[in-house]
Amino acid sequence: MKIIRANEAIKYEKNNQCTVFEYPLDDPDINCAVGKINGRYPKKGYCMNEKCKELIYVIKGSGRLNKSDMTIDFKENDVIFIDSGEKYFWDANCTVIMPCTPSWYPEQYKIVGN
Repeated sequence: MKIIRANEAIKYEKNNQCTVFEYPLDDPDINCAVGKINGRYPKKGYCMNEKCKELIYVIKGSGRLNKSDMTIDFKENDVIFIDSGEKYFWDANCTVIMPCTPSWYPEQYKIVGN
């Protein structure tokens, strides 16, 4: 058992539209982060995890996740699954919990397209 306190979270500011607080579990199989999205992220193109699957729980707010062939509207208390390799962008005003498996790491995360 392990607890990671809020003051131990690592803050990543992607831009004015996205701030993520990564809670260091030091486990290769799973991690957990809290994200705050306000607007379109990324500003252009799509984001993608090459290796990690992401499970998103919407704590508060609402918005859309957009793929080239699909748009998903979501709201508070919804759960969204994003498979590795899926390209998407956010258009939202929300706070989410985002566990990933295997554990998320920056080198496998990409912004693609314009």
